[in-house]
Amino acid sequence: MTQSIGYKWRFFRSGGFDQVVLSNGADLQHLASLDQKLWTVLNCPTKGLEFDAATTALLDTDGDGQIRVPEILAAVRWCCARLRDADLMFAEPGILLSALEDGDAEGQALKAAAERVLNYLGKPANAALQVSDFLDTTKLYAADHFNGDGVVVGALTQDSELQQLLADMVTALGGVADRSGLMGINQALLDQFYQQANAVVAWYAAGQASDQAIWPLSDNTAAAVAAYERVQSKVDDYFVRCRLAAFDPRAAASLNPELTVYGSLANRNIASLDSELSALPLATISADAKLPLASGLNPAWASAIAALHSEVIEPLLGKREELSADDWAQIGAVLTPWRSWQAQKPQNNLHALGLERIQAIVSGDGQAKLSVLIADDLAITSFAENVQALERLCRYQRDLVTLLRNYVSLSDFYQRRGKAIFQAGTLYIDQRSCELVMQVNDPAKHASTASFSGCYLLYCQCTRKGESPLQIVAALTAGDVDYSMAAGRNGIFYDRQGRDWTATVTKVVAQPISIRQAFWSPYKRLAAFIEGQLNKFAASRDKDIEAKTSTGVSGVAATKADAKPAFDIAKFAGIFAAIGLAVGAIGTALAALASGFFALSIWQMPLVIFGAMLLVSGPSMLMAAMTLRRRNLGPLLDANGWAINTRAIINIPFGGSLTGVAELPKGAQRSMVDPYAPKPKPWGLIMVVAVAAAAAGYLWWFGNPFM
Repeated sequence: MTQSIGYKWRFFRSGGFDQVVLSNGADLQHLASLDQKLWTVLNCPTKGLEFDAATTALLDTDGDGQIRVPEILAAVRWCCARLRDADLMFAEPGILLSALEDGDAEGQALKAAAERVLNYLGKPANAALQVSDFLDTTKLYAADHFNGDGVVVGALTQDSELQQLLADMVTALGGVADRSGLMGINQALLDQFYQQANAVVAWYAAGQASDQAIWPLSDNTAAAVAAYERVQSKVDDYFVRCRLAAFDPRAAASLNPELTVYGSLANRNIASLDSELSALPLATISADAKLPLASGLNPAWASAIAALHSEVIEPLLGKREELSADDWAQIGAVLTPWRSWQAQKPQNNLHALGLERIQAIVSGDGQAKLSVLIADDLAITSFAENVQALERLCRYQRDLVTLLRNYVSLSDFYQRRGKAIFQAGTLYIDQRSCELVMQVNDPAKHASTASFSGCYLLYCQCTRKGESPLQIVAALTAGDVDYSMAAGRNGIFYDRQGRDWTATVTKVVAQPISIRQAFWSPYKRLAAFIEGQLNKFAASRDKDIEAKTSTGVSGVAATKADAKPAFDIAKFAGIFAAIGLAVGAIGTALAALASGFFALSIWQMPLVIFGAMLLVSGPSMLMAAMTLRRRNLGPLLDANGWAINTRAIINIPFGGSLTGVAELPKGAQRSMVDPYAPKPKPWGLIMVVAVAAAAAGYLWWFGNPFM
């Protein structure tokens, strides 16, 4: 992409690179011509940002979870085209009707929708539209006016019959949600309702009471069928058993119950509904296939057979003492038409409305009237689309410039006008506050890339009652780390909403923090080494004493049994001689250093001391300076899914502003009296005086060997 010829861009330098200034509408109108090599970011994720999620969703037009340069440019172009003055993008949130560009069809539709929105909200025409005006859609899509979703509700019409019809439809079919929040009917449900209603009417028509084939017992047919179906399977079972006995007389004995069955019933109270009793045949199985209707019946089925006799057999066949298989088949044939008609009954919820109401609905003109209302509502679908466009414009006017100042440049971060969108909050730990804090999803994966930033990093897990745990990484960019920042240390994290979280360090990426820390680090390491050696020596002596003590009496007995070796004076004389030589050498070296130092002029002595300290601390300071010089924000953001297009340096002064170290307030009174402070001991001074005296005595006695 080439630079625009004729437009003069302005840049500011911060973080070691040039960043474009975005401060007016002309900058936005020419943004597409700005060489992308000068953009700070080429894409950023939609998650993990302190930015309105609804706005990022609008910007991410392809839904890939990334906001890319073409999507940014498309949003900027659209805003500039829809506003009379692009400078409004830098003004306070809110869009007036007069600010909308209405020179084309899209602009006119947008302005008309804006007027309508203000009217629905009860606002004057000179009021500014805000993002909050679009959050409650029930106000914009009220039930008493069309809203373009193709759903009609009772409040949309004054016709009481249509209102009742809509209520019946919602009761029967459930309905669909209107943008107003109420339940209504769309064209698909309207067609479904009338299809089911016509099916119910047709079914009732097919089973008219005047049809003798379907209603053989008139109004008693339903009760007769119920009595028939109650015993149908049991009677069928009886006649099949009888036919089997007729086929082979030897089968009769097996088809009747064994005598042992009655034995199991003999010692308990037998009720007519006893399950074992009900399982027995209706009557004794015989080849003549006659079912007795009075005596000889299974007691468990006596009442059901009596109902069959009174409700079905007697009305159809007359009084009978027994029932043959042919009689039973004749009864089934008579009742089959009614049962077949019932099997064809439409399975829907419209039956609850009653046949009379359904017939009235089918014969009325409600379907046509509701279809017209649905068509009228769909005719203004563009209103809903324009309302969504207005919300998008309001969101862009409020949020887009903020995103650009964290995308095209990092001015929000480097100019410290507020927190950048990637800064999650502030971490307080170890008497300091860390402002460069980001959310992370996978600390281990993040650290593999973020370590190249050169920053001292603390990964923490943050917890708060009622909230899901939060993973963050904080950069320590000022102060010292005198105490180990190992996993397990606790602090407090304040998010951008001001809520406090308990933060526990889970991982540390150690890097130099300051030149001052690097200067003292060799001495601290030396002190730590000496302390460690002393601890090891003390531990070994303690272990040795414990081992000797544990030997106890056995060690004493062994000592008495063995002969004590004679004192070897020659051996100890050699040892004393070696010690003397070592002490003499050390003394000579110290004397040489002292004589050389005291031979210097007064003004040279501080230079020598400074040079010695520089010789010790210089390499550590040089390495720290090189690390601090390359300290870079880019890897921290890259590890979170950003595409950083430059080296965003965090130099020492800027790093100092990102981490606050505890300081007493200006003008605070401070008492230096500490009753529990350790009392000073003169051992250090005594040692210095002793060394100086020894060196002076050596020079006086032996003379200066360098003279």
